[in-house]
Amino acid sequence: MRILVIEDDPTVGQHVKRGLEEQRWAVDLVPDGEEGERRAASDAYDLVILDMRLPGKSGLEVLQSLRDRGFNKPVLVLTAQDAVDAKVTTLRAGADDYVTKPFAFEELLARVEALSRRPRAIASPILRVADLELDLGTREVRRANEPVDLTPKEFTVLEYLMRHQGRVMSRTLITEYAWGYHFDPGTNIVDVVINHLRKKVDAGKRRRLITTVRGVGYMIKA
Repeated sequence: MRILVIEDDPTVGQHVKRGLEEQRWAVDLVPDGEEGERRAASDAYDLVILDMRLPGKSGLEVLQSLRDRGFNKPVLVLTAQDAVDAKVTTLRAGADDYVTKPFAFEELLARVEALSRRPRAIASPILRVADLELDLGTREVRRANEPVDLTPKEFTVLEYLMRHQGRVMSRTLITEYAWGYHFDPGTNIVDVVINHLRKKVDAGKRRRLITTVRGVGYMIKA
């Protein structure tokens, strides 16, 4: 199992890393929220251990951003806040479990082991919005049972919008999901792809599914 530890305290981070490696797991340690999010989103980690107080980007912001982008691996939160409302906020943001600082490593290890044994939810291979269907397995798209021919990037952008149907997704989020962090954020490529999708998905249809929210981004809704 590969584990990513996002923790800015070098003492805590090295303690957790060393302890997990003694269990023969592969562990990477990142001390910054923004870098941690990039690593979690781009690398094949099986579990993320996430501190809440981080430089660059808070743990809560990292967690929310990862879940918004479709990240579905277990996330174990480390928090110094033991108030009930703080724990509830963390869990509602997408955390699978949490450990309150200061903690015994044995407790952390037990929770990591429990998460590693938890069966992953099997997502439906087909996304649906109204009469639009996107098959994640075959990568086929149909509108009213008619095939829609998309390029790989058009498919990825449409998939992202459909995973978050009813929510406005910004150009930045779409760019990060479809092209990665190293893509030029100043380009209008998102607008170009959306225009192509409109021509292929909505053209000639009474109900238009892809909506522009001026100054914010794009949304797909029934």
